[in-house]
Amino acid sequence: MAFTLRTATPDDAETVPRLHLAAWRESYGHLLPAEFFETREAAMDERIERHREALAGSYQPVLAHDAGGELVGMAFAAPSRDEDAPCGLELQLIYALQRVHGTGVGQALLDAVIGKEAAYLWVLEDNPRAQAFYRRNGFAPDGKRELLPAEWEELPEIRMVRPAVGG
Repeated sequence: MAFTLRTATPDDAETVPRLHLAAWRESYGHLLPAEFFETREAAMDERIERHREALAGSYQPVLAHDAGGELVGMAFAAPSRDEDAPCGLELQLIYALQRVHGTGVGQALLDAVIGKEAAYLWVLEDNPRAQAFYRRNGFAPDGKRELLPAEWEELPEIRMVRPAVGG
């Protein structure tokens, strides 16, 4: 599948939160109630404005577009947010629509935002596909487990860490 990568700009404020929500529906629809998604859909105008502001600042995810120009994936890494961070770089998000799973989009996004650096991430405990992808890329659970906030049904997530590659 042909796709292109580029850094997001404020002009992407309309599509980025819509992709984010679509990917959440696909990935977590079996874990979260319909109201979770309905609430976020109802607040889409506000989400778009927040993204417009963030994209004008330091929030610059890498976007993947298919050959037709449709946004099909995104990823973002930044300095760690955890007090007990195992390293300085956190993969804060990576999503690809199901229709592009297995096409290399996810791998290209991961490579674009963390390269060969040591990094860590949080992933839902009940997300075996994502965990398998991360394991193929050298990540392993470090034993840290937390519960998400109540709005996320307190779903458990685990932290995975990888050392620098080839370093």
